Amino acid sequence: VQLQASGGGLVQAGGSLNVSCAVSGRPFNSGVMAWFRQAPGKDREFVAGTKLSGLSTFYSDPVRGRFIISRDNAKNTVLLQMNSLKPEDTAVYLCANGRRSDFPIGTLKVASTYAIWGQGTQVTVSS
Repeated sequence: VQLQASGGGLVQAGGSLNVSCAVSGRPFNSGVMAWFRQAPGKDREFVAGTKLSGLSTFYSDPVRGRFIISRDNAKNTVLLQMNSLKPEDTAVYLCANGRRSDFPIGTLKVASTYAIWGQGTQVTVSS
């Protein structure tokens, strides 16, 4: 299984960016996909997730209402649309894949739940 993240970049506060994660080597109709982020000197933080067997999505409080996670089943890709970006959103964004989506949502927000990780992509928001 491989996850290939792309997108990101530099944007001014209030702007928008998209990051995407292409999944290969695993069926795209089961399990769960999630985005995490990690800023220098900080722990890895959950951002958003989606269960691949349905339409369920879930978000962290800091990004709810600003970020949207979606997927393109034809391209085996998960997209994270980031709007109204803030300087505190600056981090390396990493996508992750887990086999099971039947864990409680709280468990799906924990990095150790995920076995497969992409390489990460930098998002920088200037003030």
